[in-house]
Amino acid sequence: MAPTEIAPGPPATLPGPPRVSHEDLIRRNLARLGWGFSAPALIVIAAFTIFPILFSIIVSFEKVNVSGSGFSFSGLTASNYSIVIKAALWHHALWFTTLYTVVTVLSEIVLGTLFALVLERLTGGRGPMMALLLIPWSLITVVSAELWGYIYNSSYGLLEGLFPNVLGHPFSATIALMVADIWKTTPFVTIIVLAGLVMIPTELFEASEVDGAGGWKTFWRVTLPLLRPTLGIAVLFRVLQAFGLFDLPYVLTTGGPGTSTESLAMLAYNTMFTDLDFGPGTAVATSTALIVLVMSLVFLRVFKAQVGKETPNA
Repeated sequence: MAPTEIAPGPPATLPGPPRVSHEDLIRRNLARLGWGFSAPALIVIAAFTIFPILFSIIVSFEKVNVSGSGFSFSGLTASNYSIVIKAALWHHALWFTTLYTVVTVLSEIVLGTLFALVLERLTGGRGPMMALLLIPWSLITVVSAELWGYIYNSSYGLLEGLFPNVLGHPFSATIALMVADIWKTTPFVTIIVLAGLVMIPTELFEASEVDGAGGWKTFWRVTLPLLRPTLGIAVLFRVLQAFGLFDLPYVLTTGGPGTSTESLAMLAYNTMFTDLDFGPGTAVATSTALIVLVMSLVFLRVFKAQVGKETPNA
């Protein structure tokens, strides 16, 4: 029996590249166009933000010599960080900045939430009240510091009769700085919290009222849990701002009396531009930025976990 012959089929063809749809081409062209428009801004950001940061990190590991002819670098070293970490001034500045951040941020969150609750319940006049509330926030910090300097002045200040020589003692000077910061920044927190309150569905409050829950119980069981993401954003912004404290104490107390109100940013500035000690000065600035970065990453991780618990299906 003769073997069965198999007719040859069509020649095998290799699979070609996947066809790109017209919509994908449009998306790619739009992406390239977007990068093209963003390129100038990205270049400016890299030149005036990223490059100084990288340069500061490099300088913090250098031995910098300052003379009449300019700057000179004499090799890499890690002694700048060793000097900073062992310095009592750095420890005090870190403690003061941390204490200042915790007290002011907590106070602003509490007061801002209270003010936002009041504004949210106003049926009329909310706009003028918000405009009035934003006046402290709209002031430049230097102007605000000068204003509080007149209030705290030991000769003709408004508070001289009640609290004499407020800025002359470490404890009272610290409290005076905190009060000035809380007065200026609480409206910022109020606006953020008010935006979160407006986004909460009114049906939840109506259902809570039908169930017989009072105002206090509704706040703890309904309002506050739903405000956690908004409060988290406000806390993150305020911690980043407060930990970089510079202009308010620089104008109001100049870091005094002594160095009792000297923040980390002021310490870096004084070390670099007053003592002309650029190596340790940039080490202070870099260590501060590293602390803020770690705090932000930890906070964002905790914030993400909290939001995930509240919205498991998201």
